[in-house]
Amino acid sequence: GEHGHEEEQNDRKRIPCPLDPKHTVYEDQLQKHLKKCNSREKPKPVYFVQDINAGLKDVAEIPEKQVPLSSLSIEELQNLITRLKKASNGLELHLKEEILSHQALQEALSDPKNGESAFKHLKQQASILGNMERLHLLGPGRCFVEFGAGRGKLSHWVDIALENVEGVQFLLVERATTRFKVDGKHKRRDSIFERLQVDIQHLCLNKVPILEKKKLPVVGIGKHLCGAATDLALRCLVESYTTCCDGKNEEPAPKRCRAAQTEVAPHKSAGNESTTEDHKPVAGIVIALCCHHKCDWTHYVGREFFKSVGLGPVEFHYFQRMSSWATCGMQETTGKASTSEDTEDQTHDTEEHEHTLSRTASGSDTLQGILSVEERKELGCLCKRLIDHGRIEYLQQQGYKAALQYYTESAVSLENVLLTAVPNPSVIPEPTI
Repeated sequence: GEHGHEEEQNDRKRIPCPLDPKHTVYEDQLQKHLKKCNSREKPKPVYFVQDINAGLKDVAEIPEKQVPLSSLSIEELQNLITRLKKASNGLELHLKEEILSHQALQEALSDPKNGESAFKHLKQQASILGNMERLHLLGPGRCFVEFGAGRGKLSHWVDIALENVEGVQFLLVERATTRFKVDGKHKRRDSIFERLQVDIQHLCLNKVPILEKKKLPVVGIGKHLCGAATDLALRCLVESYTTCCDGKNEEPAPKRCRAAQTEVAPHKSAGNESTTEDHKPVAGIVIALCCHHKCDWTHYVGREFFKSVGLGPVEFHYFQRMSSWATCGMQETTGKASTSEDTEDQTHDTEEHEHTLSRTASGSDTLQGILSVEERKELGCLCKRLIDHGRIEYLQQQGYKAALQYYTESAVSLENVLLTAVPNPSVIPEPTI
């Protein structure tokens, strides 16, 4: 059919599909085709709420297109570096090591059939599970929400670790259609897996039917959640529970646990008016951070922190670009590190991420005569820690005890920082079985 227009069979004309011009359709069958075209707009799921986790609503605050970092003068660059160091003064830059493992992956880790790339992924997954166990997040009566799930390998190992535990459910959030998913490997009858094909920006967990029905404490997890996706996931977990209405034109409930309100509300009376504030608390968050150069001021949760240290969207733009120096400063090893980093279970976003890193690194080649490789690497790490600290402060203001730690060696992954958060003692949810 795609080549029919070349043969002009029966004088029938083929035209580009108006929904996706990459394919064609017979003109006299256009209306029939539009009803079944794979590119047609599909009905939105019930948990889709436009821009519920997007963040910034004030368009005036969004900066115009910025000058590329490589086009800055030496004076402008030195001024940026000075402001970066001033803003970072007093921050905890030397993170604690929490390089752990978990018995659920011991057999896979010792299997000689696994190659070097697979072994690196397994070590990271084992450490993530070890940190979840350290925070007492691996237990019964919980719903694990994996953001940027891809093939779903992290949830798979969590399920293996909870083999004899009841009342466990998994929600795998991934906006792209994913091949070679491991969901089919879960044969336990009491283990429930559900995929949510939606952008995190529009996901309202309040409206996910399985959470509405069972009201389980949620544990948000993610392995190498790129840039802005981390901020969207954090806002989805700690804000959208209370900002998402129930469809009856009601006013959103107040924030659940601001720092000044941590003593309010987790234990209301059983009356009808309290049911919307009382449900589905977040038991914990464990996310392996990645790709700070893909952060976006619009979605960033640490904007208030940046403003408090005299920084704004312009500085954020440059710092997020400079953050790639932490992993791309050493040109000779970048290719090797990135290809072994994310080849196993990441989606097409990973390939895009690697190309972006290469472009960012090459764009900074003009700075070779100004900054040494080690200086750029140090400044890149500083930018990452500054952006991450904004996330930590955001979580603390929302009533969480948050921390950053190294969860694996840099030889395993250059993106080796894990963000963890659990509710402060006054708002720890009770597991429901």
